Amino acid sequence: MRLRILDKYVLKELLYPFLFGIGAFSSIIIASTMLYRITQYITKYGASLEAVGRLFVWQLPEIVNYTFPMSMLLAALMAFGKLSGSSEIVAMKAGGVSYYRIMAPVLVVGFFVSLFSMVWAEKVVPASKAKAAAILNYEIKNNTKPQGKDHIVIKSISGRTQSITYAKKFEEEKGLMTGITVEEFEDGAITRIQTAQKGIWNKGVWTVYDGNVFALNDKEGVTSHGTFKEQVIPLAYTPKQISWEQMEPEQMTIAELREYGKILDQQKKSNNRQWVEIWMRISIPLASFLFAMIGAALGTQKQRTSSSVGLGIAIIVIFIYYAIMTFTTGLGKGGILPPFIACFIPNFVCLVAGIHLMRQKNA
Repeated sequence: MRLRILDKYVLKELLYPFLFGIGAFSSIIIASTMLYRITQYITKYGASLEAVGRLFVWQLPEIVNYTFPMSMLLAALMAFGKLSGSSEIVAMKAGGVSYYRIMAPVLVVGFFVSLFSMVWAEKVVPASKAKAAAILNYEIKNNTKPQGKDHIVIKSISGRTQSITYAKKFEEEKGLMTGITVEEFEDGAITRIQTAQKGIWNKGVWTVYDGNVFALNDKEGVTSHGTFKEQVIPLAYTPKQISWEQMEPEQMTIAELREYGKILDQQKKSNNRQWVEIWMRISIPLASFLFAMIGAALGTQKQRTSSSVGLGIAIIVIFIYYAIMTFTTGLGKGGILPPFIACFIPNFVCLVAGIHLMRQKNA
Protein backbone atom coordinates (compact mmCIF):
# COMPACT_ATOMS: atom_id res chain seq x y z
CA MET A 1 0.00 0.00 0.00
CA ARG A 2 2.84 2.36 0.93
CA LEU A 3 4.52 1.79 -2.47
CA ARG A 4 1.26 2.44 -4.30
CA ILE A 5 0.97 5.79 -2.54
CA LEU A 6 4.59 6.50 -3.49
CA ASP A 7 3.89 5.65 -7.13
CA LYS A 8 0.84 7.91 -7.24
CA TYR A 9 2.82 10.74 -5.68
CA VAL A 10 5.66 10.45 -8.21
CA LEU A 11 3.21 10.20 -11.11
CA LYS A 12 1.43 13.33 -9.92
CA GLU A 13 4.74 15.18 -9.90
CA LEU A 14 5.34 14.02 -13.51
CA LEU A 15 2.00 14.95 -15.02
CA TYR A 16 2.06 18.75 -15.01
CA PRO A 17 5.68 19.18 -16.20
CA PHE A 18 4.99 16.68 -19.00
CA LEU A 19 1.93 18.60 -20.23
CA PHE A 20 3.81 21.88 -19.81
CA GLY A 21 6.70 20.44 -21.85
CA ILE A 22 4.44 19.48 -24.76
CA GLY A 23 3.01 22.99 -24.88
CA ALA A 24 6.33 24.77 -24.33
CA PHE A 25 8.43 22.77 -26.80
CA SER A 26 5.66 22.82 -29.42
CA SER A 27 5.51 26.61 -29.08
CA ILE A 28 9.30 26.86 -29.50
CA ILE A 29 9.27 24.73 -32.66
CA ILE A 30 6.29 26.62 -34.08
CA ALA A 31 7.86 30.00 -33.37
CA SER A 32 11.28 29.03 -34.75
CA THR A 33 10.21 27.21 -37.92
CA MET A 34 6.55 27.60 -38.85
CA LEU A 35 5.59 31.23 -38.28
CA TYR A 36 8.10 32.63 -40.77
CA ARG A 37 7.02 30.15 -43.46
CA ILE A 38 3.33 30.86 -42.85
CA THR A 39 4.00 34.61 -43.20
CA GLN A 40 5.87 33.90 -46.44
CA TYR A 41 2.95 31.87 -47.82
CA ILE A 42 0.58 34.78 -47.15
CA THR A 43 2.84 37.48 -48.62
CA LYS A 44 4.40 35.55 -51.52
CA TYR A 45 1.51 33.32 -52.65
CA GLY A 46 -1.45 35.30 -51.35
CA ALA A 47 -2.65 32.35 -49.27
CA SER A 48 -5.86 32.82 -47.32
CA LEU A 49 -5.91 32.66 -43.52
CA GLU A 50 -8.23 29.67 -43.79
CA ALA A 51 -5.72 27.75 -45.93
CA VAL A 52 -2.71 28.51 -43.73
CA GLY A 53 -4.82 27.71 -40.67
CA ARG A 54 -5.57 24.21 -42.00
CA LEU A 55 -1.91 23.80 -43.00
CA PHE A 56 -0.91 24.69 -39.45
CA VAL A 57 -3.34 22.15 -37.96
CA TRP A 58 -2.11 19.32 -40.22
CA GLN A 59 1.53 20.08 -39.39
CA LEU A 60 0.94 19.94 -35.64
CA PRO A 61 0.98 16.09 -35.25
CA GLU A 62 4.57 15.88 -36.47
CA ILE A 63 5.65 18.68 -34.12
CA VAL A 64 3.89 17.06 -31.16
CA ASN A 65 5.58 13.74 -31.97
CA TYR A 66 9.01 15.35 -31.59
CA THR A 67 8.01 16.90 -28.25
CA PHE A 68 7.12 13.62 -26.51
CA PRO A 69 10.78 12.70 -25.70
CA MET A 70 11.58 16.32 -24.81
CA SER A 71 8.58 16.57 -22.48
CA MET A 72 9.38 13.25 -20.83
CA LEU A 73 12.91 14.44 -20.12
CA LEU A 74 11.70 17.74 -18.67
CA ALA A 75 9.01 16.05 -16.56
CA ALA A 76 11.41 13.49 -15.06
CA LEU A 77 14.09 16.11 -14.44
CA MET A 78 11.75 18.58 -12.73
CA ALA A 79 9.84 15.94 -10.72
CA PHE A 80 13.00 14.37 -9.30
CA GLY A 81 14.57 17.80 -8.84
CA LYS A 82 11.64 18.72 -6.61
CA LEU A 83 11.71 15.42 -4.72
CA SER A 84 15.45 15.56 -4.08
CA GLY A 85 15.42 19.28 -3.29
CA SER A 86 12.94 18.72 -0.46
CA SER A 87 14.90 15.67 0.76
CA GLU A 88 11.99 13.35 -0.02
CA ILE A 89 14.21 10.90 -1.92
CA VAL A 90 16.51 10.73 1.14
CA ALA A 91 13.47 10.04 3.31
CA MET A 92 12.25 7.30 0.95
CA LYS A 93 15.67 5.63 1.00
CA ALA A 94 15.72 5.87 4.81
CA GLY A 95 12.37 4.08 4.81
CA GLY A 96 13.92 1.13 2.98
CA VAL A 97 12.87 2.01 -0.58
CA SER A 98 15.68 1.56 -3.12
CA TYR A 99 16.53 4.31 -5.59
CA TYR A 100 15.64 2.02 -8.51
CA ARG A 101 12.21 1.41 -6.97
CA ILE A 102 11.68 5.15 -6.62
CA MET A 103 12.52 5.54 -10.33
CA ALA A 104 10.20 2.69 -11.40
CA PRO A 105 7.05 4.83 -11.96
CA VAL A 106 9.03 7.25 -14.16
CA LEU A 107 10.43 4.42 -16.29
CA VAL A 108 6.98 2.84 -16.64
CA VAL A 109 5.50 6.16 -17.77
CA GLY A 110 8.40 6.65 -20.18
CA PHE A 111 7.79 3.17 -21.62
CA PHE A 112 4.09 3.84 -22.22
CA VAL A 113 4.81 7.28 -23.69
CA SER A 114 7.21 5.54 -26.09
CA LEU A 115 4.53 3.03 -27.12
CA PHE A 116 1.96 5.79 -27.64
CA SER A 117 4.49 7.82 -29.62
CA MET A 118 5.19 4.84 -31.93
CA VAL A 119 1.47 4.49 -32.67
CA TRP A 120 1.16 8.26 -33.15
CA ALA A 121 4.16 8.34 -35.53
CA GLU A 122 2.74 5.48 -37.61
CA LYS A 123 -1.01 6.15 -37.65
CA VAL A 124 -1.32 9.94 -37.39
CA VAL A 125 1.85 11.67 -38.63
CA PRO A 126 2.15 10.22 -42.20
CA ALA A 127 -1.49 11.01 -43.05
CA SER A 128 -1.22 14.52 -41.57
CA LYS A 129 1.98 15.23 -43.53
CA ALA A 130 0.32 14.10 -46.76
CA LYS A 131 -2.63 16.42 -46.05
CA ALA A 132 -0.29 19.31 -45.25
CA ALA A 133 1.71 18.71 -48.45
CA ALA A 134 -1.49 18.70 -50.54
CA ILE A 135 -2.66 21.99 -49.00
CA LEU A 136 0.75 23.60 -49.49
CA ASN A 137 1.41 22.42 -53.05
CA TYR A 138 -2.07 22.76 -54.55
CA GLU A 139 -4.07 25.26 -52.50
CA ILE A 140 -1.37 27.69 -51.43
CA LYS A 141 1.35 27.56 -54.09
CA ASN A 142 -0.88 26.77 -57.08
CA ASN A 143 -4.20 27.88 -55.62
CA THR A 144 -5.92 24.84 -57.13
CA LYS A 145 -7.26 21.69 -55.56
CA PRO A 146 -6.00 18.48 -57.22
CA GLN A 147 -8.33 15.79 -58.46
CA GLY A 148 -5.36 13.48 -59.04
CA LYS A 149 -1.58 13.67 -59.27
CA ASP A 150 -0.10 15.77 -62.08
CA HIS A 151 3.16 15.30 -64.01
CA ILE A 152 4.29 12.00 -62.52
CA VAL A 153 7.53 10.24 -63.45
CA ILE A 154 8.21 6.52 -62.84
CA LYS A 155 11.65 4.98 -63.34
CA SER A 156 12.08 1.21 -63.68
CA ILE A 157 14.91 -1.18 -64.50
CA SER A 158 14.74 -4.70 -65.96
CA GLY A 159 18.12 -6.23 -66.79
CA ARG A 160 19.89 -4.02 -69.33
CA THR A 161 16.70 -2.12 -70.11
CA GLN A 162 15.70 1.03 -68.25
CA SER A 163 12.48 2.92 -68.83
CA ILE A 164 11.08 6.28 -67.79
CA THR A 165 7.30 6.66 -67.85
CA TYR A 166 5.80 10.12 -67.76
CA ALA A 167 2.09 10.88 -67.34
CA LYS A 168 0.55 14.31 -67.45
CA LYS A 169 -2.12 13.19 -65.00
CA PHE A 170 -2.58 10.16 -62.75
CA GLU A 171 -5.61 9.05 -60.71
CA GLU A 172 -4.86 6.20 -58.33
CA GLU A 173 -8.50 5.44 -57.44
CA LYS A 174 -9.45 4.94 -61.09
CA GLY A 175 -6.18 3.28 -62.12
CA LEU A 176 -5.91 5.85 -64.91
CA MET A 177 -3.07 7.79 -66.54
CA THR A 178 -3.40 10.33 -69.36
CA GLY A 179 -0.85 12.04 -71.60
CA ILE A 180 1.66 9.17 -71.44
CA THR A 181 5.24 9.05 -72.74
CA VAL A 182 7.47 6.00 -72.25
CA GLU A 183 11.21 6.23 -73.01
CA GLU A 184 13.19 2.97 -73.10
CA PHE A 185 16.99 2.76 -72.83
CA GLU A 186 19.50 -0.04 -73.26
CA ASP A 187 22.98 0.42 -71.77
CA GLY A 188 22.24 4.11 -71.39
CA ALA A 189 21.21 4.71 -75.05
CA ILE A 190 17.60 5.50 -75.92
CA THR A 191 16.07 2.83 -78.18
CA ARG A 192 12.32 3.46 -78.22
CA ILE A 193 9.73 6.11 -77.41
CA GLN A 194 6.02 5.40 -76.98
CA THR A 195 3.25 7.94 -76.56
CA ALA A 196 -0.39 7.27 -75.70
CA GLN A 197 -3.47 9.26 -74.86
CA LYS A 198 -4.34 7.19 -71.81
CA GLY A 199 -3.43 4.08 -69.84
CA ILE A 200 -5.67 1.86 -67.67
CA TRP A 201 -4.64 -0.60 -64.95
CA ASN A 202 -6.56 -3.84 -65.50
CA LYS A 203 -5.84 -7.47 -64.57
CA GLY A 204 -2.37 -6.69 -63.27
CA VAL A 205 -1.04 -4.80 -66.33
CA TRP A 206 -1.05 -1.28 -67.74
CA THR A 207 -2.77 -1.10 -71.12
CA VAL A 208 -2.30 2.09 -73.14
CA TYR A 209 -4.53 3.32 -75.96
CA ASP A 210 -4.26 5.39 -79.14
CA GLY A 211 -0.54 5.96 -79.39
CA ASN A 212 2.65 6.03 -81.42
CA VAL A 213 5.89 4.03 -81.28
CA PHE A 214 9.25 5.38 -82.44
CA ALA A 215 12.37 3.19 -82.73
CA LEU A 216 15.67 5.06 -82.49
CA ASN A 217 19.42 4.59 -82.49
CA ASP A 218 22.35 6.93 -81.96
CA LYS A 219 23.51 6.92 -85.60
CA GLU A 220 20.29 7.23 -87.64
CA GLY A 221 17.88 8.80 -85.18
CA VAL A 222 14.31 7.59 -85.79
CA THR A 223 14.50 4.30 -87.70
CA SER A 224 10.82 3.35 -87.73
CA HIS A 225 7.43 4.64 -86.67
CA GLY A 226 4.13 2.92 -86.00
CA THR A 227 0.75 3.54 -84.41
CA PHE A 228 -1.43 1.38 -82.20
CA LYS A 229 -4.93 1.33 -80.78
CA GLU A 230 -4.13 -0.73 -77.72
CA GLN A 231 -1.08 -2.40 -76.21
CA VAL A 232 0.50 -3.38 -72.88
CA ILE A 233 3.52 -1.43 -71.63
CA PRO A 234 6.30 -2.95 -69.44
CA LEU A 235 5.39 -1.04 -66.28
CA ALA A 236 5.23 -3.37 -63.26
CA TYR A 237 3.96 -0.75 -60.81
CA THR A 238 0.43 -0.95 -59.41
CA PRO A 239 -1.51 2.32 -59.00
CA LYS A 240 -0.72 2.23 -55.27
CA GLN A 241 2.97 1.75 -55.93
CA ILE A 242 2.97 4.66 -58.38
CA SER A 243 1.55 6.82 -55.59
CA TRP A 244 4.42 5.68 -53.35
CA GLU A 245 6.88 6.78 -56.05
CA GLN A 246 5.49 10.32 -55.82
CA MET A 247 5.42 10.48 -52.01
CA GLU A 248 8.09 11.47 -49.53
CA PRO A 249 9.08 8.69 -47.09
CA GLU A 250 7.68 10.75 -44.18
CA GLN A 251 4.20 10.51 -45.75
CA MET A 252 4.18 6.70 -45.90
CA THR A 253 3.38 4.05 -43.32
CA ILE A 254 5.96 1.47 -42.28
CA ALA A 255 4.21 -1.22 -44.37
CA GLU A 256 4.31 1.04 -47.44
CA LEU A 257 7.95 1.93 -46.81
CA ARG A 258 8.91 -1.75 -46.56
CA GLU A 259 7.10 -2.69 -49.77
CA TYR A 260 8.47 0.29 -51.68
CA GLY A 261 11.94 -0.45 -50.31
CA LYS A 262 11.72 -3.98 -51.73
CA ILE A 263 10.79 -2.57 -55.15
CA LEU A 264 13.75 -0.19 -55.10
CA ASP A 265 16.04 -3.04 -54.03
CA GLN A 266 14.85 -5.20 -56.94
CA GLN A 267 15.61 -2.34 -59.31
CA LYS A 268 19.10 -1.91 -57.83
CA LYS A 269 18.18 1.52 -56.45
CA SER A 270 19.09 2.85 -53.03
CA ASN A 271 16.39 2.36 -50.39
CA ASN A 272 18.39 3.92 -47.55
CA ARG A 273 15.95 6.81 -47.10
CA GLN A 274 13.06 4.40 -46.68
CA TRP A 275 14.85 2.24 -44.13
CA VAL A 276 16.12 5.26 -42.19
CA GLU A 277 12.53 6.49 -41.95
CA ILE A 278 11.35 3.05 -40.78
CA TRP A 279 13.91 2.85 -37.97
CA MET A 280 13.33 6.48 -36.95
CA ARG A 281 9.66 5.59 -36.36
CA ILE A 282 11.00 3.37 -33.56
CA SER A 283 14.15 5.17 -32.37
CA ILE A 284 12.59 8.61 -31.76
CA PRO A 285 9.63 7.28 -29.72
CA LEU A 286 12.02 5.03 -27.77
CA ALA A 287 13.88 8.17 -26.72
CA SER A 288 10.97 8.97 -24.36
CA PHE A 289 11.88 5.96 -22.21
CA LEU A 290 15.61 6.76 -22.33
CA PHE A 291 15.02 10.44 -21.54
CA ALA A 292 12.88 9.43 -18.56
CA MET A 293 15.88 7.52 -17.22
CA ILE A 294 18.33 10.38 -17.85
CA GLY A 295 15.96 13.07 -16.58
CA ALA A 296 15.26 11.31 -13.29
CA ALA A 297 18.96 10.72 -12.67
CA LEU A 298 19.97 14.30 -13.55
CA GLY A 299 17.15 15.67 -11.40
CA THR A 300 18.36 13.81 -8.33
CA GLN A 301 20.54 16.44 -6.65
CA LYS A 302 21.62 17.04 -3.08
CA GLN A 303 20.35 20.61 -3.17
CA ARG A 304 17.15 22.06 -4.59
CA THR A 305 17.47 23.44 -8.12
CA SER A 306 15.12 25.93 -9.78
CA SER A 307 12.77 25.06 -12.63
CA SER A 308 14.78 27.28 -14.98
CA VAL A 309 17.91 25.21 -14.30
CA GLY A 310 15.96 22.03 -15.03
CA LEU A 311 14.64 23.50 -18.29
CA GLY A 312 18.17 24.55 -19.25
CA ILE A 313 19.59 21.08 -18.64
CA ALA A 314 16.73 19.54 -20.64
CA ILE A 315 17.43 21.83 -23.60
CA ILE A 316 21.14 20.92 -23.56
CA VAL A 317 20.42 17.18 -23.49
CA ILE A 318 17.83 17.52 -26.25
CA PHE A 319 20.21 19.55 -28.42
CA ILE A 320 22.96 16.93 -28.05
CA TYR A 321 20.55 14.08 -28.86
CA TYR A 322 19.08 15.69 -31.98
CA ALA A 323 22.49 16.91 -33.17
CA ILE A 324 23.81 13.34 -33.03
CA MET A 325 20.62 12.04 -34.66
CA THR A 326 20.81 14.56 -37.52
CA PHE A 327 24.45 13.67 -38.20
CA THR A 328 24.07 9.87 -38.04
CA THR A 329 20.79 9.67 -39.99
CA GLY A 330 22.40 11.83 -42.69
CA LEU A 331 25.16 9.22 -42.90
CA GLY A 332 22.50 6.50 -43.03
CA LYS A 333 20.62 8.13 -45.90
CA GLY A 334 23.88 8.56 -47.77
CA GLY A 335 24.75 4.88 -47.40
CA ILE A 336 27.84 5.48 -45.24
CA LEU A 337 26.23 3.78 -42.22
CA PRO A 338 23.62 0.99 -42.20
CA PRO A 339 20.21 2.61 -41.54
CA PHE A 340 19.58 0.64 -38.33
CA ILE A 341 22.91 1.66 -36.79
CA ALA A 342 22.55 5.26 -37.98
CA CYS A 343 19.16 5.63 -36.30
CA PHE A 344 20.02 3.93 -33.02
CA ILE A 345 23.43 5.46 -32.27
CA PRO A 346 21.79 8.41 -30.39
CA ASN A 347 19.64 5.95 -28.40
CA PHE A 348 22.65 3.81 -27.54
CA VAL A 349 24.48 6.92 -26.27
CA CYS A 350 21.43 7.81 -24.14
CA LEU A 351 21.15 4.26 -22.82
CA VAL A 352 24.80 4.19 -21.72
CA ALA A 353 24.52 7.66 -20.18
CA GLY A 354 21.26 6.76 -18.40
CA ILE A 355 22.62 3.54 -16.86
CA HIS A 356 25.80 5.32 -15.76
CA LEU A 357 23.86 8.17 -14.13
CA MET A 358 21.46 5.80 -12.37
CA ARG A 359 24.34 3.84 -10.89
CA GLN A 360 25.97 7.04 -9.69
CA LYS A 361 22.79 8.24 -7.99
CA ASN A 362 22.18 4.83 -6.41
CA ALA A 363 25.66 4.74 -4.86
